[in-house]
Amino acid sequence: MQNWYTLSIAALLLMGTQRFLYKVAAERKCSNPHTTFFFMATVAVLSSSMFLLSGQTVSNPRFLLFIALLNSAAFLAGTLSHIEALKHIPATVAYPIIRFNIVIVILFSIIFLHDRPSLYQLAGILAALSVMIILSQDYELRQQSFQDKRSGYLLVATCVCSGAIASISCKFAAILTSDLGFMALSYFFSSIGAYILTKRSTPAISPQNKRDAFIIGVFMGFINFAGFYLFLQALSMGPLSIIVSITGMHFIIAALLSVLVYHEHLTPFRIAALTLTVASIILLRL
Repeated sequence: MQNWYTLSIAALLLMGTQRFLYKVAAERKCSNPHTTFFFMATVAVLSSSMFLLSGQTVSNPRFLLFIALLNSAAFLAGTLSHIEALKHIPATVAYPIIRFNIVIVILFSIIFLHDRPSLYQLAGILAALSVMIILSQDYELRQQSFQDKRSGYLLVATCVCSGAIASISCKFAAILTSDLGFMALSYFFSSIGAYILTKRSTPAISPQNKRDAFIIGVFMGFINFAGFYLFLQALSMGPLSIIVSITGMHFIIAALLSVLVYHEHLTPFRIAALTLTVASIILLRL
C-alpha cells in the first residue's frame, strides 16, 4: 500500500474527530471566535515548536508568506462558518454539503494540474452534486424557518468555497515549501484574526463559556495538528484529487458521532445522502 494512501486514511480519522468537536462547541454554545482562537493558537504553538526543533529551512520566504496568508484566511473563514452553520442546520445535513469542496478541488486539478479523471471519477462528481438535491427534500429541514435555513446554507456555502481554497493552497505548500513552516505561519495568521474577533464579540461571555471554549479549542488544536501534518505529508507524495477525496470522508465520522452522542435523527433522505456521498468518494478514487 502506498505511503500517501496510508497517511490519507490516518488524516481522515483525525480530521473527522476534530470536525465532531465543532459540533460539541456548537451544542455547548461556546463562543465561536474564542473556540477558534484557542484551537488555532494551539496549532500555531505546536507547529512553530516542531519547525524550530526539526531544523527545516525555507528557500523562498516570500512564497511561504503568500501561501500561508492565503491558507489562513480561507481556513479561518471556513472554521468560523462551519461552527456557526451547525447552530442553524443539523450536522447530518451540513457535513455532506460541506464536502462539496472536493468537487471544486477536483475541477481545479483537471483544469490547472492536468489531472485526467476516469469515467468513475466523473460519475463520482455527478453523485456528489446529486446530494444537494436529495437533502433539499429533507422533511425535517423544511420545518425550520426560512430565515434559519437561509443563514445555515449561506454559512455552508462559505465553508465550501473556503475549504476548496485551503485544500488547493495546501497542495502547493506541500510540494514547494516547508510543511511545518507553512503550518506555523498559517495558523499564526489565523490566530491573529480569531483573536481580533474575540475582542469584537458581544455580549461578553461567561467564565464557564470561556473555559469550555478553551478546553474544546485546545483539544481541537492537538488533533488538527496531527491530522493536518499527515495531510500535508500525503499531498507531498500523492495526487491532490484522490487524497482530498479520501480525507473528504471525515464528515461521515463527525456526522455519525453526532447521531450517537446528540441523538440527531437519521431520516431516509439523510441516510440516502450519506450513502451517496460515500459512493461518490469511492468513485472519485477509482
